[in-house]
Amino acid sequence: MKLALGTAQFGLAYGVANEVGQVSRGQAKRMLQFAFSRGIRSIDTAIRYGDSETCLGELGVSKFDVVTKLPRLPDGCSDITGWVSSQVASSLARLRVHSLHGLLLHRAEDLIGPHQRLLYRALMALKEEGLVQKIGVSLYSPLDFDSIDKSFTVDLVQAPYNLIDRRLEKLGYIDRWKASGLEVQVRSVFLQGLLLMPKSAIPLYFQRWQVLWVRWHEWLRAHNASPLEACLAFARAPEGVDRVVVGADNLTQLAEIIDASNTVSSFFEWPNMQSGDMSLINPSLWLLR
Repeated sequence: MKLALGTAQFGLAYGVANEVGQVSRGQAKRMLQFAFSRGIRSIDTAIRYGDSETCLGELGVSKFDVVTKLPRLPDGCSDITGWVSSQVASSLARLRVHSLHGLLLHRAEDLIGPHQRLLYRALMALKEEGLVQKIGVSLYSPLDFDSIDKSFTVDLVQAPYNLIDRRLEKLGYIDRWKASGLEVQVRSVFLQGLLLMPKSAIPLYFQRWQVLWVRWHEWLRAHNASPLEACLAFARAPEGVDRVVVGADNLTQLAEIIDASNTVSSFFEWPNMQSGDMSLINPSLWLLR
């Protein structure tokens, strides 16, 4: 199964299309059980996703490969190794697991900044101790990867990839990373749910890109496709993609995502709706009220 279950919703009211808020413990339990029964073995979380790690630990995730992310390195941190060790020890305790499949930096810039070597050594020490299988970076822009010191060997990279943000494909990163032996995970495949919304429900902030939404929904009608099926087919298509990280607000949504992912799609062309506008493709820059 190429899908990984993203669990930001387990700790936060996450996503522009989220109408129900944070997932309840009972709903989260049913989602985890269902995901496992349908072949999902990978979970994505982060320390800064509210109480997502605590929720996962209470429900039990020892059967999954868990990937979590360190928050940004605090300003003025004088003990990098101690900080990293403390953060990971706390994550393991909250998750109630003995080791992690992957540990990512939530801010790749930390591996580019003045403390990069100390931080890298601290991450490598965790691998040597067997607490972490793979270390890596979570990217907002794939270009950040090129700024990382070439002597640093990472194992896992996660970056956004969807029909609007196609930088990974256009700049050749997926093929390059795969050729280097990295595990490649893509996220934001629905652009926080924006690509799944009917045109009438798209928030006012996004109306300036109206031409893209018209083009998208015309393409869906012409190909008799659901937006869910099309988004997943696009994200899963590159051979170099190992995992597609998806989140859901409830069990029904998760079941729909898994079913759509298992649908054999035969799309030979995609709508021309890619954009390099960071105020659209980077959700951290969205000005929503």
